[in-house]
Parts: sequence; structure tokens; C-alpha cells
Amino acid sequence: MIEASCERVGRKPSEVQIVAVTKYVSLETTRAAISAGIHHIGESRTQDAVPKWQAIGTEAATWHFIGHLQTNKVKDMVGRFTYVHSLDRFSLAKELNKRGAQHDVVTKCMVQVNVSGEETKHGLAPQEVPDFLAAIQDMPHIEACGFMTMAPYVENPEETRWIFRELRQLRDRMRKQYAHMPLHHLSMGMSNDYHIAVEEGATFIRLGSTLVGDERN
Repeated sequence: MIEASCERVGRKPSEVQIVAVTKYVSLETTRAAISAGIHHIGESRTQDAVPKWQAIGTEAATWHFIGHLQTNKVKDMVGRFTYVHSLDRFSLAKELNKRGAQHDVVTKCMVQVNVSGEETKHGLAPQEVPDFLAAIQDMPHIEACGFMTMAPYVENPEETRWIFRELRQLRDRMRKQYAHMPLHHLSMGMSNDYHIAVEEGATFIRLGSTLVGDERN
């Protein structure tokens, strides 16, 4: 499906990376996914993610924190997770930068944007993004490397296309305005709508149930 979506819009499949969302599967299943060739692992709860990271380490996989990150949990994941997909407020940026300085690491962050405007979703409003980037641009221990959004679950994924397109257009505008920032990535698309997201420019897609299953009972 990824190859077909890329072909339809003239993209190379190598431009799209799969993040296996392993929050609902065991350590053993996570290891099996890595053994099968998945390099990017996504977790959204520090209490579950840290034990997996401690067991697997960073040589076998690149770790992505994809859920809403509480400020008091930053200390548990800085230095362990390469990417944070959910940078959505200035206080979180300050804490990531502070903890990064303590560990002498730079965390790659995607600014979460609530393109759909849903009250149940976290993220900045699109119009807030320029000022937010200005506020964080001089923080040396975080790197704003792109943007993330979540679309609502709908039966017809085509209805989400406008959300992904708007995020890509926002990314393109911000790359011109903040040319010194590496705002390349678009983290968008999940199991039900990833093919639409790929057509609209996603560089990371987050796949859980369709890739690794769901072991909740």
C-alpha cells in the first residue's frame, strides 16, 4: 500500500518511514517486529516504554515518543527517545531543553498541530505555530524537525485528506519562514488512513494494530 500510494504521487517509498506503535503489545512482540525489519518503535506511555527501552536498547531500534507527554515524565525519556512527536506547549519545550542540557543530548521534536480543531485532541492551532517556533528556536537541546497531527477516525479515510494537506502546506510555509530550522518531517497517518497521509507527504506513519496487533484482553 505504501508503494502504491507513493507511485500515485511520484514519491519514493524510501521517503516514508514506518513507526511501529507497540504500546499495546508485549516486549516479545516488540522484539519480533524489530527482528522482522522494523527500525522505528513508537510508545506513548513512559511507564510501559522505559522497561522496553531498557530491555532492547538503542542499537536495535530508534525510539519515538508519540503520545501526550506530561512535563514531569520528561526526565524518564530524554536521552532514551530520539524523537518526540507531541511537542505542544512552551513549558514542555523548556523541560525538554533543560533535561537535554543535563544529559548533553538533543531531542528531535515534531510540533503537534491540531489541524482538525477537535477539542479532544492536543496540539497548537495552526495560527499559533509561527510564534511557537520563534519561541523555541534558540533552545539548543531540542531540534524542531517537523510537525505531527492526528486526524479523526472516519469510515472513509478520504475525508481526512484535507487535514494532512493543510499540515504539509503549513510545513512548507514554515520552512521558508524559519529556513535555519530542519523542519522536514511530517508525522501523520495511522492504520486506517496512512495511505492518504503518504499521498499528502507523510515522512513518518504510525502503525499499530495493522502491523503488530493489539494484545489487550
